[in-house]
Amino acid sequence: MALAFGLGAVSAPISTAWAQSTPAPMAQQLPALGDSVSGEFSVGTERQLGDRIVAEIRRDPAYFADPLLDDYVDALWQQLMAAARARGEVSAELHDRFAWQAFLLRERSVNAFALPGGYVGVHLGLIALTATRDELASVLAHELSHVTQRHIARSLVQSKQQSLVALASMIVGVLAASRSPQAANAMIAGGQAVALQSQLNFSRDMEREADRIGFLVLEEAGFSAAGMSSMFEKLQQSSRVNDSGAFPYLRTHPLTSERIGEARARQGTGPARSLGVSLEHALMQARARVLMDPRPDTWRAWLRQTDDAAGARPARALALATRAQAAAQLRDWAAADAALAQLEPLVQDDARARRAAAMLRAESWLLRGDAARADQALAAWRGDGSRGMELLSARIGLAAQGPEAPARLQRTAEDLQGWVSLRASDLQAWELLGQAWEKLGQPLRAVRAQAEARYLVGDVQGAIDRLRAAQSLARTGAKSDFIEASVIDARLRLWEEEWRQRLREEAGR
Repeated sequence: MALAFGLGAVSAPISTAWAQSTPAPMAQQLPALGDSVSGEFSVGTERQLGDRIVAEIRRDPAYFADPLLDDYVDALWQQLMAAARARGEVSAELHDRFAWQAFLLRERSVNAFALPGGYVGVHLGLIALTATRDELASVLAHELSHVTQRHIARSLVQSKQQSLVALASMIVGVLAASRSPQAANAMIAGGQAVALQSQLNFSRDMEREADRIGFLVLEEAGFSAAGMSSMFEKLQQSSRVNDSGAFPYLRTHPLTSERIGEARARQGTGPARSLGVSLEHALMQARARVLMDPRPDTWRAWLRQTDDAAGARPARALALATRAQAAAQLRDWAAADAALAQLEPLVQDDARARRAAAMLRAESWLLRGDAARADQALAAWRGDGSRGMELLSARIGLAAQGPEAPARLQRTAEDLQGWVSLRASDLQAWELLGQAWEKLGQPLRAVRAQAEARYLVGDVQGAIDRLRAAQSLARTGAKSDFIEASVIDARLRLWEEEWRQRLREEAGR
C-alpha cells in the first residue's frame, strides 16, 4: 500500500519509489477531510500509525541518527513549519497531535518521503545532491505539505476497515520492497496488487497539490522560490543517470519536466530572491557525501580529490570538509588535521559554519580516543541548547578519563536525564543515558533507559522484559529511589496494556 509520498523514483530508495499508475480524475479522486476521515481515521489514529511505522524504520540498518545533520535539517524544517502555521496550513489539532519530525536514512538515492502522523524521511543522497539550502528546503516544504494536507489520511479512507497493525505492516512491507525487486514481486504476487493500485490512484494529484502549497510555504519561510525549480532540474538529471525503471507500476509522481515548468511558472517574471549558497550547507553536504556510502574505497576516492585554491569559498569548503570527513572515517589523522586546518580560516566570519567545523574537529578527536581535546574543541559552543551539541557532549562525557571523569560522567547523566524528560522520543539520547547510568553503577536507571530505547524501536516486548528486570532489581535492593521505581511501574502497566491491544488486533486481522 503506497501510503508514503515522496519525490519519486530517482534510484532505488528505501521508501518512496512510488511511481506512475494510470492517471486518475482530478478533484474526484481527492476525498475531502470530512466526517469520513475524522470519524474513521482520526488525527490521533494517524499519529499512532506513524509511530508504529517509524518504530519499524528505526530497526532498519538504513536508519541514520547523526546529530550534526539532524540539527541542520531540523533548523530548515522548523523555519518551514513556522511559515506553514503563519499561512494557516497547520490547524491547532494537527500542531498538537502530530510528531512534526524529520529523520535521516543512510541511502545514496535521491529521495524524501512523508509518513502518517507528521514524520518525514530524508535520504543522505538528497542532501549530498543539493548545492543550496533553498533546494533542500524546497523538498522539505513539499513533504511538509503532504502532511499538512493529510494526503495519507485521504488515501486511507479506502482502507479504514483494516487494523493499525495491518496497515503498518503493509506500509513497512512496501518500504522494504522498494529496496528489492524480488520482495516487490513477491508482495504483488502475494495478493497486495489490488490494494496497492487503489492507493496509487490518488498520488499524482496529491503530488501536484504538495508542489503548489509547498512553493507558497517555501516563499513564506524566506527561502528562494528558485530553489524548487533548481531542485527539480537536479532530480531530472539524476533520474536520467540513475533510474533503472525497475518499478514502473509504482511510478505515481508527475513527470519531472512537468513539475519544472510549473515551478518556473509560479516564480513569475518579477524580482526573486537568489539561491543562497552558504558555507554551513557546504559542510553538511560534505558530511552527507561521505556518510551516505560506508565503503572504504569510496572514502579513499573522496580523500584523493583536490580543491581549487582560487575557487569560490563554498566550493573550497565543500572539498576540504569532504576530505576531512573521509580521512576521519579512514582514521588518517594527518590528512584529517591538514584538511581541517585549511577549512577553519575559510569559515571564521560565518558563525554557523564555524560551529559545524568545530564539531567536526571535536568528533575527529573523539574518534581518536582523546576526549579532553574533543571537549576543548567545543568550548566556545557548549550549552547552545542544540541536540547536536547535547549528544556530542554526552559522547565526550562517556569517553572522559582521569580524575575528573566521574564528576563529568555524573553531569552527563544528569544533563541527558533532563533532556529526555522533555524529549522522550529521542532514541539516541536514551541509549547514551543507559550507558552513562551503567558506568555510574546505577543499574535500575540504566535498565529503564535501555527499556525506553527498545520501546522507541518498536520492540514493546523487549521493553517490557527490561522493565520487569528493573522491578526485580528494585526488589533485591539495587541502588534506586522511590520515584524511579514508581516511573518503572507506571511505564510497565502502560506498555503491557499496549502489548495486549496489539495481540488483540493481530488476532482480529
